[in-house]
Amino acid sequence: MASLWKSTVVTLEMIKWEHSVFALPFALTGAVLAAGGWPTLRVLGWIIVCMVAARSAAMAFNRLADAQLDAANPRTAMRALPAGSLSMGFVGGFVVVSIALFVVGAAMLNRLTLELAPVALLVVLAYSYMKRVTRWSHIVLGLALGIAPSAAWIAVRGSLDARIVVLTAAVMLWVGGFDVLYACQDFEHDRQAGLNSVPQAFGLKAAFWIARGMHLGMLLLLCWLMKLFGLGAVAMVGLGLVASLLLYEHSIISPKDLRRMNAAFFTLNGVISVVFFGFVAADVLMRR
Repeated sequence: MASLWKSTVVTLEMIKWEHSVFALPFALTGAVLAAGGWPTLRVLGWIIVCMVAARSAAMAFNRLADAQLDAANPRTAMRALPAGSLSMGFVGGFVVVSIALFVVGAAMLNRLTLELAPVALLVVLAYSYMKRVTRWSHIVLGLALGIAPSAAWIAVRGSLDARIVVLTAAVMLWVGGFDVLYACQDFEHDRQAGLNSVPQAFGLKAAFWIARGMHLGMLLLLCWLMKLFGLGAVAMVGLGLVASLLLYEHSIISPKDLRRMNAAFFTLNGVISVVFFGFVAADVLMRR
């Protein structure tokens, strides 16, 4: 039992489960917009279960798929699998349990969420192999997180509204942009290993400009979202803060200086998602 607990803790550390904060606030934004306020506690609870379970399955599966690649990369060689802290079998079992929990959560919401559960799993698991076939794997990762608000809308309404797809597209560009920046750290390794990425294909300087373009596109889509849902001044303040945080994120790293990448990637992006959700939710709730 002690060994099982220790392996579970190591697995949670390996997949950085706390970084569910990246997509979860956008899922909650979709739920609040769908309900015109707070959804029921039951629905909200199962949405959170599905989000955490899907992300856990995707991250653990990614570590399995990339175990040999991680072992060959000095930056990732000390991760749990290549370092021998976890077995492939245990992590595979963790993936199966996470998938099962996700499917149960989808079934507890409504029929459409259950029917679309395999599609969602295909998207979030397929990302692990995209860097082997396309330089635009960053967009696939963005889609994996971007479907969260649309999925939450379906969880609340039992149907899909085209307006919420705008938020899915915005999140896709946001995640894709910061993943392009993060991939700059592995520029040399990816070229040597024959892996595809935007930095590997176009170089570091161009990669930064592509990431900036993605984040500008995200902000434009969020402006459109505000109009589509008739959101007011409070939500617009939140959007302004998001824009400021993105600007700061791009100001603390450059193609010649990636030392603050972890701060830009983990801390700021977590803050961005929480800020956006908080201000949009406040705007919606104040209008009830």
